[in-house]
Amino acid sequence: MTIPNIITIIRFFLVPAVVFALLTGHMGWALICFVVAGVSDGVDGFIARHFNQRSVLGAYLDPMADKLLLVSVFVVLGFMGELPLWLVIAAVSRDALIVGAVLLSTIMSHPVAVKPLFVSKANTAVQIVLVIAVLAELAFATAFGPARTLLIWSSGLLTVASAAAYLVQWLKHMGRYEEAES
Repeated sequence: MTIPNIITIIRFFLVPAVVFALLTGHMGWALICFVVAGVSDGVDGFIARHFNQRSVLGAYLDPMADKLLLVSVFVVLGFMGELPLWLVIAAVSRDALIVGAVLLSTIMSHPVAVKPLFVSKANTAVQIVLVIAVLAELAFATAFGPARTLLIWSSGLLTVASAAAYLVQWLKHMGRYEEAES
């Protein structure tokens, strides 16, 4: 077990901590746990790259931990009325479609290697900034007003663009097998 994998597993445990803090009204703790999870993501990646501790397990665990954290927080913030439901539905649906496409490809014996696209990285970055902004507003009883609205719409547009980019990539991948089998 590598150090980055241990850090990633700790991030899995931070997910219920953030959700519990949100649901019990401890917004400061929710913000702290979310930021710690985000920093740990950067730290495990740095260690993996710079100290040659990359692993196949880590390649699967790291994005799983990231998605579990973001999806969980998005759902809870949507439930609390802090994020619009259309955005929560778009974000969760995008992730479900990606997972479904990967599983279907694997079941059909045409596994696809999922590599993050630039638009996907931008989407994740905006989602993280949006969550931090919302949690900061709740923790410090402040409002970012138009900045929050801009983050919501940016996140929505990037979510749709990212889903479309992955869909195109997946269809091309699966199309190569269709042509070979005919």
